Amino acid sequence: MIMESLSLEGKVALVTGAAKGIGKVIVEKLVTQGSTVYVNSKSSRNIDEWCREFSEKSKGSALPLYFDVTDEKGCKSAILSIRKEQGGLDILINNAGIVSYEMLGMVKLSDFRQMLEVNVVGPLNLIQLASRVMGRRATPSIINISSAVAVQGVEGQVAYSSSKGALISMTRSAAKELAPKGIRVNAIAPGMVATDRLQDASQKGFSEKVNDIRMGEMVHPEEVADLCVYLSSNISKSVTGQVISIDGALKL
Repeated sequence: MIMESLSLEGKVALVTGAAKGIGKVIVEKLVTQGSTVYVNSKSSRNIDEWCREFSEKSKGSALPLYFDVTDEKGCKSAILSIRKEQGGLDILINNAGIVSYEMLGMVKLSDFRQMLEVNVVGPLNLIQLASRVMGRRATPSIINISSAVAVQGVEGQVAYSSSKGALISMTRSAAKELAPKGIRVNAIAPGMVATDRLQDASQKGFSEKVNDIRMGEMVHPEEVADLCVYLSSNISKSVTGQVISIDGALKL
């Protein structure tokens, strides 16, 4: 019964920033569960072959969709194309994001503005657009990928934590506003996730940070993706407005 409830067969999803890292693993999980997933990438044609090959061996399908989340017209065109092809959208996962590491006095305002465009303005625009084509779907779900630093704060990431904190506030407010339409909005706040990018950074001087994880190891991307499956499925149909941490009891 639980496995049936976690099935995503017949559901249509859009995952932003999904060419690599956590986003790519989220796509793999959703497609494996039977969903038709539009895989967003900013770089043209860089995921065509992977989407085709992965779709051939899975229950669902992965369809490349190229646009920049900071491009208002590009986002609108993407959502309209999904509606035209699929009749609507069931799942939106705002995963695309910029991360940086610098002390408060070193933050460049131009870089911070760009971060806000990607981490805050882009998701807001997509939530607006997606909610208009979700209204008649069964248990539609919007998932925003935030961060543990937005919940706890951390030295050396004031810009990044500010942007992801805004995403959490957006999640909670949007959840209340969209609840009458049956649209759920939740956020996931991962800690240190064992992506290639972070593992490379660890080898260059961040390896001691693993000691700050009380459970002793980084979060695996698959764990974040599994949580996305849960929040996308009918089994979580009453879960909304939540910020779910997945960080191995990280201390910041």
